[in-house]
Amino acid sequence: MTAGGLVPDAADVLIVGAGIIGLTIARRLVMAGCDSVVLVEKEEDLGMHASGRNSGVLHAGIYYDPGSMKAKSCLNGNFLMRAYCREKELPLRENGKVIVARDEGELPALRDLERRATANGAKVEMIDEKQLAEIEPNARTVGKALFSPYTACVDPLAVLASLRRDLEAGGKARVVTGCLFTGVRGSRTAVTSRGNISFRKFVNASGAYCDRVAHLFGAGMEYRLIPFKGVYRKLRKGLSHSVRGNIYPVPDIRNPFLGVHISSNVHGEVVLGPTAIPAFGRENYGFFSGIDREGPSIAFSDAILFLRNPKFRQVALTEPRKYRSRDFFRDAARLMIALSPSDIEPSEKVGIRAQLVDWRTKDLVMDFRVIAQGDALHILNPISPAFTSSMDIAETLVREHFAVSGTGRAGGPA
Repeated sequence: MTAGGLVPDAADVLIVGAGIIGLTIARRLVMAGCDSVVLVEKEEDLGMHASGRNSGVLHAGIYYDPGSMKAKSCLNGNFLMRAYCREKELPLRENGKVIVARDEGELPALRDLERRATANGAKVEMIDEKQLAEIEPNARTVGKALFSPYTACVDPLAVLASLRRDLEAGGKARVVTGCLFTGVRGSRTAVTSRGNISFRKFVNASGAYCDRVAHLFGAGMEYRLIPFKGVYRKLRKGLSHSVRGNIYPVPDIRNPFLGVHISSNVHGEVVLGPTAIPAFGRENYGFFSGIDREGPSIAFSDAILFLRNPKFRQVALTEPRKYRSRDFFRDAARLMIALSPSDIEPSEKVGIRAQLVDWRTKDLVMDFRVIAQGDALHILNPISPAFTSSMDIAETLVREHFAVSGTGRAGGPA
């Protein structure tokens, strides 16, 4: 494996982005017989962005439109990731999830979630308050709750590191860090900050920059990426026993956000969040840090969406309030029986949700988008549950878009 050192000048398959999508596709290509895969990653280490900053929750196929790519990939991705963690002895908590109703008005939506989950093949159970108290004693609901036994939790950074070790041990894939993809020359030469790399097939797994990379190939020109900031908080030490698994609210499934929820992670911490605050940079993790020269353009796009998209307007008006501790607490307290403001501490954890927007309609894109154009494959809108779905997505894309020859070379679409 190459980390910082010599950059290969050629690859059978070049993958831009060594997050969870890039790594799992590389792994699947090697398993299919490809012996020349190169991943380039602009950061000096893996997991610096979405793949390493997410909550670690493995979702179980509940929320997504039946027939969508999210629905098709989530549950099997959950099973594949859990099996991988067991095989590699990585941290894994199979602790389940409850989705609670904050008032009686949410009960019809809870039943809709049950029907949607069943259509997706997910295992769920509608439970009453007594059953909820047995599963998650500190969870608050009104009348009914939905229990998902297949929801689990992993350590995202441990998963990324393990996948990297797998690729290194095989010797057929290289990860080059500190290498920024800047453009394409002709049809099969990538330009990077550390030299040119020729390729037979190209995979855009660049996460928060997926639209920019696609546009360099003339693909997905109708899409723009709008970042949302996910701020977390945590329960203070000594209170981790108060949450056994994951407590989620009933979401508004017209928006691709699940709301502030409460998760007990593999390290024994109870994490609350994330928010979905419109951000002004693809790496705007601090209040001002991460806002670059693209900031004014993002702000202008936000203003247009505010005027044209009622769902975005609702998010933009309500989510920024959660920067204030009292508003964040108010959301979290509706999920738990016993919670006081003093129980919640700041957390360094913060992420960016790279949300794709169809600029023709000004609608937030709800599903993953895959564009195959020539020798390039672009994975767009890799948002939740992308980490959960990643291994299934990789299987599907390699099967449908790569024909690996007996010589270990990946040709055109299968």
